[in-house]
Amino acid sequence: MRTTKHGAEQLPKQQRWALGIPVVLLAAGVVVCLIAVLPTRGGAAPRRTADVSVAGSKMRVPSGSGSTDATADATTAPTPTPVTKPKSSPRTTTPSSRPPAATPSPRVASSTQRVASKTPRTPAAATSGSLAGRIKPGVRYRGVATAYEAGDGNGACLYGPSGGDLMIAAMNHTDYESAKACGAHVLVRAANGASITVRIVNDCPLPCAPGQLDLSQQAFAKLAKLSVGRLAITWSLVSPAASGTISIRYKDGSSQYWCGVQAIGHRNPLAVLEVQTAKGWRKLHRTDYNYFLSTDGSGCGKAIRITDIYGERLTIKGIALKPDVAQRTGVQFARH
Repeated sequence: MRTTKHGAEQLPKQQRWALGIPVVLLAAGVVVCLIAVLPTRGGAAPRRTADVSVAGSKMRVPSGSGSTDATADATTAPTPTPVTKPKSSPRTTTPSSRPPAATPSPRVASSTQRVASKTPRTPAAATSGSLAGRIKPGVRYRGVATAYEAGDGNGACLYGPSGGDLMIAAMNHTDYESAKACGAHVLVRAANGASITVRIVNDCPLPCAPGQLDLSQQAFAKLAKLSVGRLAITWSLVSPAASGTISIRYKDGSSQYWCGVQAIGHRNPLAVLEVQTAKGWRKLHRTDYNYFLSTDGSGCGKAIRITDIYGERLTIKGIALKPDVAQRTGVQFARH
């Protein structure tokens, strides 16, 4: 009797190998497809920020742009315009190529001021003649020249006789300015080209007009014949090369209770005269007859300090209180 088998009939071994190979290949293909598809699906791979090189520069693609594609496409990204920077060495850079300087801070400004304050300063008067009155250095004045008989050369400035030097003049009353013009040296030029330097020793009262000089006859004759009468001129203040030294004189009647002081022979016009007192230097008032007065005697017989219109100051000691005696000092103002 034959026994019946209820299980599935098994295939021969060779047939089973032939059937299993296609199944394995199919499974492998499915796995490969899954690997290829999964990285590109939204949310399957982490987002990243891509640095895309465009025209030699990097363009940053923000990760939170809302795009589901984490990879930036260089063909759709905007291309920036390249900026060409000039190649210049710092040594050859000129100030004009630099950006405008910022406003200096208070610290920088104060530093500059400190440097300036350490630099020796020349008073403005030393170069501009700011202590001058109406007659200023470097200015050419126009007027007329007339002539007068000067005698021994004495005049309103009370310098006394001029000796043999009569190259002198009287300044018109306006520019005389209460004796501020006394002792000034003036270069006078005529239209014919002639010129002469004179010293102001006198006051030409009205109707002498501003700009007018009344020359000694000897000085006028250097410019034109006396018969001309009135001569058109220009004139300007000068600082002569040789002028000797300054002398100091007390006015007659001076004492320890009252005194008048004057300087004689100064190269440049005198601006200030001071005397030393127990309380310091005291500036004296100048009269129209060219003496500086101490009406209460303060400083009479003490040290004297004089200043010219350029600001130069000279201190003179050892001048005795001797009325009407010119005492030499041995000092002189600098030439300008």
